[in-house]
Amino acid sequence: MAAGLGVLAGAAAQMQQAALSDARAYLVAVLVGAVGLLVGLWPVRAAAWILQSERHPKQLLIATSMAACAAALAFGLTGWRAGERLSEALAPDLVGQDLILTGCVTDLPQLRRDGRSFLFAVQSAEFAGQPMAVPSQVPSLIALSWYDTPAAAGEETPQDPDEPAGLGVQAGQCWRLSARLKLAHGLVNPHGFDAELWWFEQGVRAVGTVRARRMAPVLLSDHAGSPVPRWRQALRDALFAHVPDARSAGVLAALSLGDQGAINRDDWGVFRRTGVAHLVSISGLHITMFAWLAQGLLRRAWRRSERLMLAWPAPQAAQVGGVLLAWGYAVFAGWGVPAQRTVIMLAVSAALQLAGVLWPWPMVLGAAAVVVLLFDPWACLQAGFWLSFMAVGLLMASGSAGGGEASSFGAGRAPSTWLSRLRATAWGGVRAQLTATFGLAPLTLVFFKQISLVGLLANLVAIPVVSFVITPLALLGAVWAPLWSLAAWVVQQLVAWLAWLSSWPWATWNAPVAPLWAQTLGLLGAALLVTARRWPHRLAAAVLVLPLLCPTIDRPAPGHFELLAADIGQGTAVLVRTATHSLVYDAGPIYGLHGEGGDAGSKVLLPLLHARGERAPDVLLLSHRDTDHVGGAASLMRELPPGELISSLEPSHPLWAAAREAGARTTRCAAGQSWVWDGVRFEVLQPPPAAPQELAEQDEALRARRGGQREAGRFRPNALSCVLRVSEVNGPARALLTGDIEREQEAALVDALGADLRANVLVVPHHGSKTSSTDAFINAVHPQVAVIQAGYRNRYGHPAPVVAARYHDHAVPLIDSPTCGAFTWASESAAASSSSRRPAGCERSRDAHYWRTSPPSP
Repeated sequence: MAAGLGVLAGAAAQMQQAALSDARAYLVAVLVGAVGLLVGLWPVRAAAWILQSERHPKQLLIATSMAACAAALAFGLTGWRAGERLSEALAPDLVGQDLILTGCVTDLPQLRRDGRSFLFAVQSAEFAGQPMAVPSQVPSLIALSWYDTPAAAGEETPQDPDEPAGLGVQAGQCWRLSARLKLAHGLVNPHGFDAELWWFEQGVRAVGTVRARRMAPVLLSDHAGSPVPRWRQALRDALFAHVPDARSAGVLAALSLGDQGAINRDDWGVFRRTGVAHLVSISGLHITMFAWLAQGLLRRAWRRSERLMLAWPAPQAAQVGGVLLAWGYAVFAGWGVPAQRTVIMLAVSAALQLAGVLWPWPMVLGAAAVVVLLFDPWACLQAGFWLSFMAVGLLMASGSAGGGEASSFGAGRAPSTWLSRLRATAWGGVRAQLTATFGLAPLTLVFFKQISLVGLLANLVAIPVVSFVITPLALLGAVWAPLWSLAAWVVQQLVAWLAWLSSWPWATWNAPVAPLWAQTLGLLGAALLVTARRWPHRLAAAVLVLPLLCPTIDRPAPGHFELLAADIGQGTAVLVRTATHSLVYDAGPIYGLHGEGGDAGSKVLLPLLHARGERAPDVLLLSHRDTDHVGGAASLMRELPPGELISSLEPSHPLWAAAREAGARTTRCAAGQSWVWDGVRFEVLQPPPAAPQELAEQDEALRARRGGQREAGRFRPNALSCVLRVSEVNGPARALLTGDIEREQEAALVDALGADLRANVLVVPHHGSKTSSTDAFINAVHPQVAVIQAGYRNRYGHPAPVVAARYHDHAVPLIDSPTCGAFTWASESAAASSSSRRPAGCERSRDAHYWRTSPPSP
């Protein structure tokens, strides 16, 4: 146990490093740990015997030494492997260049309306006719997208409109093609999903787009790759051809082939709200259930042969066969990280039992966790790692505690009749579900800040239906296709039932991020809740969970405010909080041409608001109609309806109707509007209180004077951008949020306010476009820091180099989302920022990790 805890502690300590140490330091750690474990324990044992004759102090000293040596070994091995993986990086001078790549498609391509995306194993690479080294200059594994139309995603580099989509790309094929690559860069927000860690763990070190117009892709071979991806591809094609309902077919593909990307985005939302998302992916539950069923069938078949029984006992043969069949199922389902983790856990447990090692269940789980970490040390940073082991541990603990017929693992006297066996099986399933639901709820809150209040009811139906009906039918459909139709019908009924449950009020419970002490007490309380035999102990355990369920919320003091410019790619989204109120300024973009990648509202803002303890914003202010500013508004209003929507949108815009349906007041923004919250004043400075038609005519006249080519009757919505100033009533701190105003609107603000336009923080107009940020405007605002919300390598080239140089000339520090992540600024720090002029609110700096990429700052 000490050695196992040491491995976990050593790997976890290495992953807290912001940057990797020298390779020699890791080598020394490996040598010290290995020598200590192999050689050094005997002197330690002898010294302990000399120093202390009692047994317990000797054991404590030996265990501590083993833990330290194991931690050093794990620390060094993890750091060495991290260095090896980081060495497979895209050379900086190749970022954004067109390369000629030769390689194979390693897995099922993800279907998109505007093309396909897939993993590509690079075998060779060329640039400007010169070969590039793989993997030192070009990574050996990259993620490619092949578009057929320009993509509207903020972080995606779109194809040219006339480039064909990769409709012919299939798993197992080998291609020679042209691609433009960039770093595997993701969004970084407080308590948000770490895409760069996910890519790093998968070994993906670059992403890019196929440039078919530069060079026509050449299919080198249809079957040069591994046969397993080709079989999976053929089955998925047959499944979608046989099942006309694409949504049901997507669920079946996820259950049988591990193709989670085939599930409809709306269905994913239903599954998450009802707490059954773990069921519709190849998770530890699926692999374990498959191994259990295979083991039972093999045991029955083995016992029918006397010769086989004499050659090898049936329990052992069934155990080995179950693990091997589970491994085969996991490989056929894509060999994802959760499947790998579960197969290793099953294999370690089986190996210990076959070896006759009678360890208690915590040691068995610990041994499995150590082996998993040796294969994949970064697994301990994933929620699935802890959820899998915690679920198995809770079931084991509750089973051993309960004993008798109620035991989860069949302890006690076997029922005598089929009716009693059925009753015992049903009660065992209900008890296991109760244990998992209540025991895992605190851990789910820690990782996801959300639990499903209808999850118990949903899982009582979904677990047996998915495990014993849909999944077997989906697998058997590969032998007889009509079974897919039956499975699709069952999926439709189940999804309808889950959708009804998810529509219930308070179907989910969201809690803000709790401090570490509350998380620790909550997890301890969950363990006691499912293992305690007496009600007083269970009530005490419930008390321990309360600080996790209802933690205190950290908010600005009265008279001050907090500003958070979220990292949402190419777009704008800012959260402003006072002591008791909150305002969301713009809602970010839609990801993907057809919104298939979600939007900033559902992906970034909602998790951010939940983590900060915000139930619903008091005001949602949408500066203007561009999709990179309002793309996430609908998702935000559906789940957290604001008290009021203020916007320059035209009256016919669908978001006005959506706001009214959500019960929000609607107001058009105009200069002169203002209100005060908790000693903080909010003022709208633009647009002027004129009719939209007047502004349209003014904009047309301005564009005509500039020689603009925009067709008659159209106006640029940028001219209508709502400009918001946030300032302390009794303090100096100010922030200016500008939307997409351009030089004409900037000039109007300077003329109207002059030096009164000054602010500590400026959200740079129009993402740093060259049509904005004039010298006069920067002089008037004179910000201590300027924040640019833009996507990494966005197709607009924001921020424009001339604009970045302009802020540099005015000695204004420039912060951009790709290099900073989310930017947080508290008005209490205005005086300190004024003296140091070094803002320290970048999420990438606050939560730095070595696997995160660092693109150059403007």
